[in-house]
Amino acid sequence: MKIELNNLSHEYDVEVLHNLNFDLSKYKSIGIIGVSGSGKSTLIRLMSGIEKPTSGEIIINGMNVANEAHKKRVGFVFQNHNLFPHLSLKKNITLVLEKTRDKSKEEANKTAEKYLNLLHLSDQMDKLPKNVSGGQAQRASIARALSINPEIVFLDEPTASLDPILTHEVLTAVEELRDLGKEFVFVTHVLSFVHDFADYVIYMYQGKIWEHGLPSMLDNPKTHELKEFMRKVR
Repeated sequence: MKIELNNLSHEYDVEVLHNLNFDLSKYKSIGIIGVSGSGKSTLIRLMSGIEKPTSGEIIINGMNVANEAHKKRVGFVFQNHNLFPHLSLKKNITLVLEKTRDKSKEEANKTAEKYLNLLHLSDQMDKLPKNVSGGQAQRASIARALSINPEIVFLDEPTASLDPILTHEVLTAVEELRDLGKEFVFVTHVLSFVHDFADYVIYMYQGKIWEHGLPSMLDNPKTHELKEFMRKVR
């Protein structure tokens, strides 16, 4: 994956990201870490094209993320599963495929079943989200993101609302996706998952990229801020 951030800033009521300039290439799974409010989720939403930056630009794999074609090549998994509550897990996927990818009912059903099976949900696919566990609902959300066959999968703290057992369940499922040939950008607070799944790590602090490198950097931080972060989360 090649990522370019050029003079990137973003604000809501206050500035959240401050003039980021960053260039990264060749890595396939990028983890973004940092304390709450450091800009992690904002950055991943901008990179996916869900939101537009206040100023600057983002180019991923040679395409500006403002291009509508970029949105067609990404899948996004939110902190909460974000499934339609009145539809079964399977219907949550087939609806997206039929309405946004022009798939026939037969194609949509086949694809939904494929990815729900992949995420170990073959016996849950006809249930409503409220009738499955939080971990199962989040795995269904991941299946939905994969069903559109994206080049890049963005995961924004996919286990933020889950207990430790369900967190392990979801992250184990994500790790099993490593061989699908996809590229991943994810935000997480689970450092064991960063070590296991990321091949590059970005540490954010106060709206800036403070330190970045291979996962081994977490064992030997260069900056005081990352040292303090690691001390508190371990």
